[in-house]
Amino acid sequence: MTALDTAQLQLDNQLCFKLYAASRAVIRAYKPMLDALGLTYPQYLAMLVLWEWQAQAPEQPTLKALGQRLQLDSGTLTPLLKRLEQMGLVQRRRAAHDEREMHLALSEAGRALQAKVAPLKAQLLCQFDGEELAGLEGLRQRLDRLLARLGA
Repeated sequence: MTALDTAQLQLDNQLCFKLYAASRAVIRAYKPMLDALGLTYPQYLAMLVLWEWQAQAPEQPTLKALGQRLQLDSGTLTPLLKRLEQMGLVQRRRAAHDEREMHLALSEAGRALQAKVAPLKAQLLCQFDGEELAGLEGLRQRLDRLLARLGA
């Protein structure tokens, strides 16, 4: 094995590890905000999509559409949505034309929760200055391109 091969196999040279570690760090940073809302990070992501759908819903606001948007399978989403329904934030209904299709909607409490997120998210973002936020936006755009390229 050459020195170049060895260097390529070092943990700190692995993009996948940097993405994994950054993801875990972001989730840790969000934890106090999410604890205040009573949500886990995956539940928060689902709520973000459902709040987006208030403004512009897909043709079919279904479990399948949510799974595609979050890149999660129904086996992961179903228990998450059951919990959000138990919390009174989401309503799930079987489609009349096809019982296999589950339609999703926010409850009144789910819509009200959105107003609580903005101030908590602002507290999280106040840790960064304008230059850092611009850099994070550039990083987000590069990650979008990476995800598109990898076919996610």
